[in-house]
Amino acid sequence: MSLTAALHRPVLADLIARPAARPHAAAVDVALVLAGATLVALLAKVSFFIGPVPITGQTLGVIAAGAALGSKRGAAALTTYALAGLAGLPVFAGALAGPAYALAPSFGFVIGFIPAAFAAGWFAERAWDRKPVLAFGGFATASVIPFLTGVPYMALILATVLGQQVSVAGVLDAGVWPFIVPGLIKAAAAALAIPGAWLLVRSADRTKRS
Repeated sequence: MSLTAALHRPVLADLIARPAARPHAAAVDVALVLAGATLVALLAKVSFFIGPVPITGQTLGVIAAGAALGSKRGAAALTTYALAGLAGLPVFAGALAGPAYALAPSFGFVIGFIPAAFAAGWFAERAWDRKPVLAFGGFATASVIPFLTGVPYMALILATVLGQQVSVAGVLDAGVWPFIVPGLIKAAAAALAIPGAWLLVRSADRTKRS
C-alpha cells in the first residue's frame, strides 16, 4: 500500500504530486522521499561550528521535509538521509561521512531527525501547517526531539570516544543553550514558509479551475 493512503489529511506533497500519484503511487513516494533527503543534505552544508556540534540548516530541512511529505514519508526521507551519510555520501554537516560518523558527537542529532520529521508530518496531517501560529507550535515541538537523542549521545561520545571530562553544565553549554534561539528562528521560518506554500498551491488550483 502506498504511504500516501495512510495520511490523515493531504499534505503539500499530495497536492503537488496529485496528477501523477494514482497510476504511479510507489514511484511518487520514492521520488518525494529522495527529494526530502536531498533538501536536508543541501541545508546541512549551511553551517558553522561553535563547539562539538555545529549549528546548521538541517533542522529547517527536517521540519520542512516532514511537514511537506507527511509523517511516514518524512521519517523515510530522514532515514534515507542518515543511511546515505553512513554509506559515505557527503550529506552531513562538515566533511566527515561514512560509518565513522557514528562516532561523531553530533550523530545522535541525526538519529533524532527521523522522529522529528515524523512529528512535523504528524502535525501537518492534522492541518497545523496551514496557519503560522499553529505551525510554529508544532514545528517548535518537533525541533526539540533531536535533543532527546542528540544530547545524551554527544555526552557518551565525548566521554568514551574522545576521553573528555563531561559534566551536565558542560553538555548543556555545548549541546543545548547555543541552539535554542537558532532553533526557534528555524521553526519560525518554517512556520511562515509552509503556510505560504499552501497559499501558493491553493491559488494555483483556483487559477486552473477558473
